Amino acid sequence: MTTNKPYLTGHYTPVADEITATGLTVEGTLPPELTGRLIRNSHNPKPGITPTHWFKGSGMVHGIRLRDGRAEWYRNRWVRTPALDGAPYMTERGPDLTASTAGTHVIEHAGRLLALCESNLPFELTPELETVGAYDFGGKLTSAMTAHPKQDPVTGELHFFASSPFPPYLVHHVASADGHVLDSQEVPGATAALKHDFALTEHHVVFLEGSVSFAPSEHSGIPYAWNDGQPTRIGVMPRGTAGARKIRWFEVAQGYAMHLANAYEDAHGRIVVEGPAVGRDGWQRSWNWWVGAPDRGAEPNSGSRSRRWTVDPTAGKVTEEQTDDLTVEFPTINDDFLGREHRYQYALSFPDDLGVGHHTLVKYDRTTGTRQLLPFGTGQLPSEAVFVPAAGATGEDAGYLLTVVSDLDADASRLLVLDASDLTLPPTATVHLPRRVPAMIHGSWIPDTAV
Repeated sequence: MTTNKPYLTGHYTPVADEITATGLTVEGTLPPELTGRLIRNSHNPKPGITPTHWFKGSGMVHGIRLRDGRAEWYRNRWVRTPALDGAPYMTERGPDLTASTAGTHVIEHAGRLLALCESNLPFELTPELETVGAYDFGGKLTSAMTAHPKQDPVTGELHFFASSPFPPYLVHHVASADGHVLDSQEVPGATAALKHDFALTEHHVVFLEGSVSFAPSEHSGIPYAWNDGQPTRIGVMPRGTAGARKIRWFEVAQGYAMHLANAYEDAHGRIVVEGPAVGRDGWQRSWNWWVGAPDRGAEPNSGSRSRRWTVDPTAGKVTEEQTDDLTVEFPTINDDFLGREHRYQYALSFPDDLGVGHHTLVKYDRTTGTRQLLPFGTGQLPSEAVFVPAAGATGEDAGYLLTVVSDLDADASRLLVLDASDLTLPPTATVHLPRRVPAMIHGSWIPDTAV
């Protein structure tokens, strides 16, 4: 395999096979409430294949099964879609929504495990990570599905969208807690801007269109590029039937937000949206890495910074601010607070030119304005932190952060179970994995009660 692409080297070096290992070594004590599976997903092309873009690599899921204080197994499996065997996405009849990499995220909804890629249908997996096949919600989903659906913690409804560079540019879907599509609405006013993530509040759906738009001249296989002529906008849509007709779009400062931490409605009826964002230079810096350009380009201090947008529908305006100076991505929260005001927020900080020399997990306290840092040593890369509530938890941060650490120096990986209330404490437990697990994108903790 060609190894000069950054997404095929170092922490991102793909694994060449599928394995299953049982009876994993555990240091410390696994809390008994951690009974389920941590499943993570990312791009892992087959040996000998060099994709033209990181996002074009075939998806592979990695799972760790915990039960009764034991780490029962680790296993990894390619998501067996037509694209894994080389089937093209475009056919004479148009796009093949089953020709997916299925390599961005994995979630559970209504008892099904779904591997996601935003340009295709989801793929259902068994609890042992074998591929069942493309899933279309009983024929109700005839479009692609975002890799970042949002499940309302109160109603259990799953909100998701389909985005396309061609009309209809944006369609919003809602599935019931038991997995039936209840509503699908085309969203007026949307454009060909790239839409990767979105947010949900108690009464609204919030879309972001950044200054990255469809670019047919882009030949990496992902036809998008920065576009100064594409306004950056926030769309606020009331939840419920016919809500799309009432959407309002608010223009904000130029930028792009790949992932959002959360959104909520404050006591004044304003919609507060938070997440890291980049400008033109930061986008190009990331894009050069994703396509394997010979240099990173752009300005060195152009990484994504935490931002807050406050939309005032009554005044018809948006205020925005940078809330921290660290280069961060992969923001997460306690999902019991999704769509409601949260106090704590977690993220992964990347080395930059501001003095942060190592990958670092960050915990933000939005009430006090303080942050905690957990730096990792040279050659170590933690994954996005997944929050799991502790048994009987009453506090928002009473729980655990699960992160899989890739260790290049040891050529190994380990799962850390961290006390989310205090990152300065030693790990609650460490599970040693049977191989170095490549750096992954997104994943979920899936308790046994869900499947």
